Amino acid sequence: MKAIADEGPGYAVEDFGYPDADKILTEQGITLKRGDGHILLADCASGTDLLQVMSRERGEVVCFRVTGTSGYLALEIPAVHAVKGNNYETQIDMTAGADSKTFDIAKNKWTGVGESADAEGRDFMLMEIRTTSAQ
Repeated sequence: MKAIADEGPGYAVEDFGYPDADKILTEQGITLKRGDGHILLADCASGTDLLQVMSRERGEVVCFRVTGTSGYLALEIPAVHAVKGNNYETQIDMTAGADSKTFDIAKNKWTGVGESADAEGRDFMLMEIRTTSAQ
């Protein structure tokens, strides 16, 4: 017989996967991969100081609430052409085929990104959002 005290507890390993990502993909068509928990999908009517993402394919704005001093979120939203910043310093990474581009997002204003900022007008997929608070 083995004593219970000889067995240690299991280890919890954080994979930084986005909570309920499968449900959000099914219900809203947004692929949320992983992050640090400081950039969260939000209802656009839930308040102010939200990051707002415009996607031609979705036809509606997708909003994110940012908390803490910095944030990171890996995701996939196709055909993004504009992002409205909030009070955070924000950068986004996008891809079009094998090409990658990083865009700095203006605070509290709309910034043209993806096809809006591409000489060839190609569709770009939003892949990452990174934020830091202004000190």
